[in-house]
Amino acid sequence: MVQTRDIEYSVDGTVMLGRLHLPDGAGPRPGVLVAHEANGRDVHPLERAHRLAELGYVAFALDYHGGAHVYTDLDEMMTRLAAVASDPARLRGISRAGLDVLLGEPRVDTTRVAAIGYCFGAVMMLDLARSGPDLRAVVGFHPGAADHDPTEAQKITGKVLVCVGSEDPFFPADARSAFEAEMREGGVDWQLHVYGGALHSFTNPAASDAGLPALAFDQWADARSWQAMLGLFDEVLGAPPPAG
Repeated sequence: MVQTRDIEYSVDGTVMLGRLHLPDGAGPRPGVLVAHEANGRDVHPLERAHRLAELGYVAFALDYHGGAHVYTDLDEMMTRLAAVASDPARLRGISRAGLDVLLGEPRVDTTRVAAIGYCFGAVMMLDLARSGPDLRAVVGFHPGAADHDPTEAQKITGKVLVCVGSEDPFFPADARSAFEAEMREGGVDWQLHVYGGALHSFTNPAASDAGLPALAFDQWADARSWQAMLGLFDEVLGAPPPAG
């Protein structure tokens, strides 16, 4: 049985509320940092972290808004995201704080750690990787295109997988081309999986609830991208012992 524990930690002048998911058993396991979508730490990242723990990983679903707040007002959410995205040091500080919580968990094998993120959380985890922490893998699901210094890709220590829908207006063809160029020039071991017909937030069954035409769940893109992530984890983290 997966054990969960909420963890408060302070960063950005705010008390964040993340949730740790621990697999059964004892001894060190690979760790995975999970970053939520733009609206907040709702059920989606918690379900993903729980699934990872069921597979034997220690997973920590970080919080980058504070108090596990989930935005329902689009304008308020965009104001928060703009404030964080416009300050690179602040952005990385929030991501790094979540990583530090994961690394501080005694059950984590700190030599085998990965990070995954969804939507703006994917932007954050990719940016975290560019700051050079020892991450074996970084996986971004339907990220947005964000301003950053592409020369920092050379600091990425692990392998990168980005999963995006072909019809995602927030990561269109020109953004995909720029990502490819950045990864090549940085000497990164990278993959870009494009799922035909999929829109933004294709991993989230509740995506359509927002009422935005750019967002829609796609069960096949979701399943395929999850399997692609697990394949990468087997490659770079090694399969964890069976939970239990």
